[in-house]
Amino acid sequence: MAKVSVGDRAPSFELPGTGGRSYRLDEYRGRGVILAFYPGDFTPVCTKQFCSYRDDGDRIEALGVPMLGISPQPVESHERFATEHGLTVPLLSDQDKRVARAYGVLGPGGYLRRSIFLIGGNGIVRYRYVALFGLRYQDVGDLERAVESLS
Repeated sequence: MAKVSVGDRAPSFELPGTGGRSYRLDEYRGRGVILAFYPGDFTPVCTKQFCSYRDDGDRIEALGVPMLGISPQPVESHERFATEHGLTVPLLSDQDKRVARAYGVLGPGGYLRRSIFLIGGNGIVRYRYVALFGLRYQDVGDLERAVESLS
């Protein structure tokens, strides 16, 4: 399995997501994007993670870098998850785990490791965090520090 590191070109992708549309990494050229890989909709830690992003949405918006969530559940599950919790981050479906594999975030048994990648506007990985255990997530303060460290 490939491992994407800081300084590498981010693997390109196109995935279906919430809001009835597809999302492509190329759409974020020039401004960058935060990719938040997570194990699953409706799980306790993932729910807490994405609700924290919803609650601190103004701080995330102030980063000037949009965020996308990526997990292997189908879009229908993502739509229910987003609706039930009022989530504001678009959620993308990587059902065959092709994108997770390309970024090197599949753990034992094929489970996604909770991970954050900050992709610069030039398509280069500027920050990488991959959890060994999925019990902790990068909160908005962690994301703010990551973006500030790039200045």
